[in-house]
Amino acid sequence: MSRAPRAAPEIGSRTAALTEEGYMTEVTVTISNRAGIHARPAALIVQTASKFASKIWLEKGSDRINAKSIMGIITLGASFGTPIHIMADGVDEAEAAAAIQTLFDSKFEED
Repeated sequence: MSRAPRAAPEIGSRTAALTEEGYMTEVTVTISNRAGIHARPAALIVQTASKFASKIWLEKGSDRINAKSIMGIITLGASFGTPIHIMADGVDEAEAAAAIQTLFDSKFEED
């Protein structure tokens, strides 16, 4: 599927990056819950990401994983204070990135 390039939006702290197929929404968050990403937060990320049609990735350093994969998220080994780059590409990418960002901002409702 080919999409025509669209203008690079900036939505709050989210920005758009040019890809071969157009722009994708990106946002960087920092893990602020003390336990980091363990099974419960990973499950919340997967449940939230799975509600969207867009492709969603989480990136830590040079590791990029599918946000709809619980095993991928757990293997990131993301601890307190780690920056995570969220990337979403698709028809509902802005909403998808915002929903994932909200999970991180709320500390996965743990603290």
